[in-house]
Amino acid sequence: MELFDPELILPGWAKDFAEETYGTCFSGYDRMRLAIELAGLNISHKTGGPFGAAVFDRSSGRLEAIGMNLVVRSNCSHAHAEMVALAIAEHRLSSFSLFRSGNSGYELVTSSEPCAMCFGAVVWSGITSLVCGALTEDAVAAGFDEGPKPEKWVEELEKRGIEVVAGILREEAVKVLESYTSEGGILYNARCERD
Repeated sequence: MELFDPELILPGWAKDFAEETYGTCFSGYDRMRLAIELAGLNISHKTGGPFGAAVFDRSSGRLEAIGMNLVVRSNCSHAHAEMVALAIAEHRLSSFSLFRSGNSGYELVTSSEPCAMCFGAVVWSGITSLVCGALTEDAVAAGFDEGPKPEKWVEELEKRGIEVVAGILREEAVKVLESYTSEGGILYNARCERD
């Protein structure tokens, strides 16, 4: 067995979803709809928090990897949707970096803006574009601790050549967050555990 096996990470429904969708090309808002759908499916299958993410080839729209929040299921504080999607994409593409010279690179689409940890992963991942649905303030309003990001985090990413677009299909993404909290979903922040 490999040290990192993405088959061990994804819950059964997500493995089936991946098998059916990997290699499919998505354009425009359909990329965000996919990330939001993953977040909703994660709630309905009771496999994690209300966050979904996907990695696409920017030019073709080809889906390379999916991810969803698996913190509680995996007992792993860093199993956020973005982290899972990036790790699986790097594994599938056999590279520790998603940067590709000479093409448009890869795009991370996530149902919510990144927390402090996922912000760091975006910096190191090599992606050239980040597209977000719900804003940080929406995740905080739902009860999540997003951690300390730089005040001008978008500018910091853009300085590194990462294009950022936020608020895409925000209302749809916020509905998933609200659904999770209204159904009594676990708020797994370490800070909440101490309070």
